[in-house]
Amino acid sequence: MNQSLLSLAPSDLHALAGALRMGRLNAPFSSLGVRQVLSSEISAAIASNLQEMSDQGISPIGLAASLELLATSLSQRPSLEEVVDVVTTGPEVVGVSNRDTQVVVSDLFRRAERSVMVAGYAVYQGQRVFQALAERMTERPTLEVRMYLDIQRKAGDSTIPAELVKRFSLTFQKSQWPQSCRVPEIYYDPRGVAVDRTAAAALHAKCVVVDQQEVFVSSANFTEAGQHRNIEVGLLLTCPVIAERITGFFNRLVDEARLARVL
Repeated sequence: MNQSLLSLAPSDLHALAGALRMGRLNAPFSSLGVRQVLSSEISAAIASNLQEMSDQGISPIGLAASLELLATSLSQRPSLEEVVDVVTTGPEVVGVSNRDTQVVVSDLFRRAERSVMVAGYAVYQGQRVFQALAERMTERPTLEVRMYLDIQRKAGDSTIPAELVKRFSLTFQKSQWPQSCRVPEIYYDPRGVAVDRTAAAALHAKCVVVDQQEVFVSSANFTEAGQHRNIEVGLLLTCPVIAERITGFFNRLVDEARLARVL
């Protein structure tokens, strides 16, 4: 089943299937024959598709059944608008409804049942940003939470890497995470604190994955400004396949020791 047939609407696929079952459309398939069923600009390509399948030994009834199955699958597939939502944060403008990034992220955290993955470049005023997540971790003791955060060596700083990571850990627990709450697993990219700056790199990803189902990818950092005031754009998706690919990517980086554990 190639791209031309996949581009047809379910109603068109049913029309072709009906013509095949009634004998109105037969091999050898031609553009003219298809146009008698559909007023399609790609009738030649569709005829070619049908002929190719026929040459492989598929009967007209088999072709009809295949088209009907495809039509049913397409009819049951959710629309793009149902699985993808645009999240814009910034000054109010006429005709556009903004949603604070933190509202979206907090709602994701509050719905979490099994797992949360957070990747963020910059974290500032994290106690406020991560309050909903910390509360959910208290409500759900089995909730697994992993964070992938950036740790950077400042210009001219000659501190050994282990000390920089220790400082980050202490600062995160004291200033960036709600007090007296269970702390998530945190990982970082060792290249960010390497003494040799020619190989320096940043963990610049900004995304949230919840329960291997929902994904939020955004330009916003985990800061008060990024979550509330800046002009930011993000996409909220309900897609297990993409969720698993993102978490799988980070899990593999951990397994291969490309990312190291902080907490």
